Amino acid sequence: MLLIDKFSSKPVYEQLIEGIERDILIGTFAEGAQLPSLRELSAMLSVNPNTIQKSYAELMRRGIIQSAHGSGCYVAVGAKDILRREAAGRLGELTALVRELCLAGVSAQDIVATAVEAANGYNEHEGGNRQ
Repeated sequence: MLLIDKFSSKPVYEQLIEGIERDILIGTFAEGAQLPSLRELSAMLSVNPNTIQKSYAELMRRGIIQSAHGSGCYVAVGAKDILRREAAGRLGELTALVRELCLAGVSAQDIVATAVEAANGYNEHEGGNRQ
């Protein structure tokens, strides 16, 4: 379910993108599933329709969703694979963060324990690793 934190420092359109991506990865929105219309989502979340359009446009640009003229937006075939490849591509960021933490004196044991705890907590509470 899409939720927006209006007090977050993260822009609403980015929260929408992340929420839709998360829902695709955990299977809430399957490939070929129709997404809520701009008006429907705008009313549901109390968000300006232009903000929803901006999020949908970015997801379309990246090939995550596609538009069917006159009938709305749908999750693209292969969207989950695209999102997984993008996530795997961010491992370099993790490497840089780990190096920074080590330089700051954080032990490798603490780093690994925190990463395992975060992954286990996500898998238990958020439905991670669903196929």
